[in-house]
Amino acid sequence: MSTFDTHDILPPDPDLEVLHDREYRVRAFRKDPNLLIRGAVRDQKPPRLYLEDDNDPLTIHHMQLDLEVAFPSLEIVGATVHFETHPNDVCPRIVDHYDKLIGLSIARGFTHRVRELFGGPRGCTHTTALLQAMAPVAVQCFWSMRASQSRQESDLNAGNVSFVPRELTEDEKRAQWAMNLNTCHVWDEEGEFVERIKNGEQLAPPLFARQRMIDLGYDPEEWRSRMRG
Repeated sequence: MSTFDTHDILPPDPDLEVLHDREYRVRAFRKDPNLLIRGAVRDQKPPRLYLEDDNDPLTIHHMQLDLEVAFPSLEIVGATVHFETHPNDVCPRIVDHYDKLIGLSIARGFTHRVRELFGGPRGCTHTTALLQAMAPVAVQCFWSMRASQSRQESDLNAGNVSFVPRELTEDEKRAQWAMNLNTCHVWDEEGEFVERIKNGEQLAPPLFARQRMIDLGYDPEEWRSRMRG
């Protein structure tokens, strides 16, 4: 089982008093033939903020959300919400409302639809914020899923078992990069980066891939042939 760095990603500042700590954690799993995106949001108050003799953090919100996402269409086929910690007895009444996620595409127009369906009094503000943090993870997992399928193919072939992941259609290949359009300034559909892709230009390795290849003693230009997916 894989392990990850769980150190605090925020720099410490001992000269400042902490008043509130919000954590988002999102993790993606392969759940054949789909993706499972699991997320949680937790709000805590620091020890002794309200009660002098309270030495533990006080959790005030803790919501968990599972999304099962079809691959490669990225359509939501299952959604489960759980309220672990909440301030009011009536908070969990909204849980079943999130069934409306089923059938939505998580790739394009998702943020707008989430606001329509769950914004304001139509949802839980904390769960909806978590949902918007989870959606990009599914998109980020497109290549990860292909890499996982490639690894499975290699493992099975080593045991003389035939397994070939379904080849993407040309439309699906175009959709791989099209789903990123207008998500940030780099992916501006009128910008230089997208224009280079449309022209079929071979792009340089991502900076993180280049550095990892160097760390492993490889030629960074070999990243396409060495990386799975």
